[in-house]
Amino acid sequence: MKTGLKVNFWHNFSEVFVVDCIFCKIINKEIPSTIVWESDSVLAFKDVAPAAPVHVLVIPKKHITDITSITGEDKEIVWEIHEAIKKIASQLELGDGFRVVVNCGADGGQTVGHLHYHILGGRKLQWPPG
Repeated sequence: MKTGLKVNFWHNFSEVFVVDCIFCKIINKEIPSTIVWESDSVLAFKDVAPAAPVHVLVIPKKHITDITSITGEDKEIVWEIHEAIKKIASQLELGDGFRVVVNCGADGGQTVGHLHYHILGGRKLQWPPG
């Protein structure tokens, strides 16, 4: 499938980033964001167009396109993302409940070609989501 994305790679701290990826630019501090969590391999920041009172995006610092692109080599990163989600939910006092969403592909609602998890909360969430 062609996406029209011009793919250029560079290496930074042994990680691969896609030059035209907005999330890779956030990771490299080329674009400002409100960071709520950061480790060596995971970054979490507030969504600029929140769909709930709390809306945080959690991303791997390694460029992984989507959930279908995860390999066995990425299992530590995926584990770290899930640990970060737990810590962020606690930090943001989402004890009454929250939702974690991962969209995959254009038809699944993914608008940025970099794996990301949405943490949504801060109010009672409805189903179906919309």
